[in-house]
Amino acid sequence: MRKKILSYLIMSILCGCLFGCSGNSSIDAAKEPDEHVDSSAGDTTKDDSSGILSNTSEPFVGKADLDSETEKFFYGTWKVEKLLGFANSYNDASEYPTGQKIIDDEIVINKDLFSSKGLKNYSDYQYKLKNPLYEITIICYNEDDFYRNFKMDLPGINMDDEIKEIQVSDSSTGFGIPVSFLDVNNDRLILVLEATEFELGRVNE
Repeated sequence: MRKKILSYLIMSILCGCLFGCSGNSSIDAAKEPDEHVDSSAGDTTKDDSSGILSNTSEPFVGKADLDSETEKFFYGTWKVEKLLGFANSYNDASEYPTGQKIIDDEIVINKDLFSSKGLKNYSDYQYKLKNPLYEITIICYNEDDFYRNFKMDLPGINMDDEIKEIQVSDSSTGFGIPVSFLDVNNDRLILVLEATEFELGRVNE
């Protein structure tokens, strides 16, 4: 009789332990999703208040027409003011370290006419196109993405600047020319020749 009572007590204790462990596991499991959500919410709040710039979109790579604000800024007569620098990789035509001899030369950029005939020392860069095709091919929304795409250290670029590459093509053939531009915030225009960068200034007409 005593053996039966002892066996019964042992079985009761074991069942109680097993039930307690199982219950705790269920409670812990039930808590895990809530704890995960709270942690995630905390991270989001931290990100929102950390001062990270909102202008961190992935770069646009493709082809797009000029928007009206870019057209308003881009069109006009521009003078080459100064050499800014070079990309990490350049060729002999870049004329490192002085750059091509084009300071004070002018370029005309209008909706119905493009002329780089003013780059008088370089016939390879001299074009006169009627009804040229202007296309945005890359938009970088911050300094880091600009460097990743162009491998250029561009003086005066800030972390949250928007930089558009504008390519020029002959609309009759679709072929691009070896003269391109970087538009920084519709505020600065930079000429790129053979991975060489030049600051342009608007000519008041």
